Amino acid sequence: MPKWIIYSALIILFTTCKGEKTVALDATNVFESKGIEIPVYDFESFKPLLTINDGKTRVVNFWATWCKPCVAELPYFELINSRYPDDKVEVILVSLDVPSQVESKLIPFVVKQKIESKVILLDDPDANSWIPKVSKNWSGSIPATIIYKNGTINFYERSFTYNELEKELKKML
Repeated sequence: MPKWIIYSALIILFTTCKGEKTVALDATNVFESKGIEIPVYDFESFKPLLTINDGKTRVVNFWATWCKPCVAELPYFELINSRYPDDKVEVILVSLDVPSQVESKLIPFVVKQKIESKVILLDDPDANSWIPKVSKNWSGSIPATIIYKNGTINFYERSFTYNELEKELKKML
């Protein structure tokens, strides 16, 4: 697929009709299969997603298909995604899966689990460099979650139940 099509799609994806402030992220690649698109970012192109200041609360979960605690809590993020209006809360699932397995494992997982939240792949092998930029308190273990709004950021290196996740989200709303 030509790069201009990918860039055009991303501009449309990150632009709203309401004239709200948006951040256009520059994916390095996009995997497409079974009607699912998974944009791929290195950390520098992903980093702006952690500082959007538009009044919306963002729940950013770092996970992988091979991480049992991550997979166990994904339904709770999906419930948050479905129960809160898009203009108030955005759930972003940041996969740390191996890029070579996106088409064979990640996309089939997203399809099978019927994941509706935004799923992106963070492909940056220099984790020792970018992990402390996400949070100085992050050891690198997953699952890990950031809930932020307008410069207030809460970081969690742990699994959640639905009630725990919603309780933390409500602190930001």
